Amino acid sequence: MHGTGSFPAEAGAGDATGALRPAAGRSRRALRAKAVGAAEALTSAVALPENESPGEVFRKALEQAAAPASLLRPFRLGERAVAPPKTTLPTPVAEPVRMDPRSWQKLLRGKMAPEARIDLHGMTLSEAHPELISFLLSAQTRGLRLVLVITGKGKAVTEPVPRPVGALRHQVPHWLRLPPLGMIVQQVSEAHLKHGGAGAFYVWLRRR
Repeated sequence: MHGTGSFPAEAGAGDATGALRPAAGRSRRALRAKAVGAAEALTSAVALPENESPGEVFRKALEQAAAPASLLRPFRLGERAVAPPKTTLPTPVAEPVRMDPRSWQKLLRGKMAPEARIDLHGMTLSEAHPELISFLLSAQTRGLRLVLVITGKGKAVTEPVPRPVGALRHQVPHWLRLPPLGMIVQQVSEAHLKHGGAGAFYVWLRRR
């Protein structure tokens, strides 16, 4: 009895399993068909290059979307890269001539002798600035017109405090344009070679 009763149960289980297998197979085939259809639609929409899969095209699209706009410039294979434009510093504007033209020409040729001079060579910026102010104010008080300011051409200095090469030569013209010196200085020019050349400046003072 026990064995006879068990046969229908086993047959029922087998029938259920057999019924499920075709259903699962149909589901897998349906999913595969949908995937193939989607791939074909993507291929026709984006015009896939030869030998590239939809996944590869999608990956490249994501990379291009994340790339900076400057990298998306159209180009052709074999095209030579174009270098970015060079950034150049503006050319300094020449200082206008504010003194008598004849005296100016004599000054450029080194034909005028400075009436006084100050040597700032070897000083730090903090030492040189007050010395320059005191010297030029005193020179104008005495009625002098042409003085020589020696800065030196500059060299690397590391002791006691590092400072840029030619710091004085670079800074002195700025000091001469700012208060209180800007009110008494009429003209500034690089000195003639016999008076120091690039290591010195002629300073033409205003009359009192």
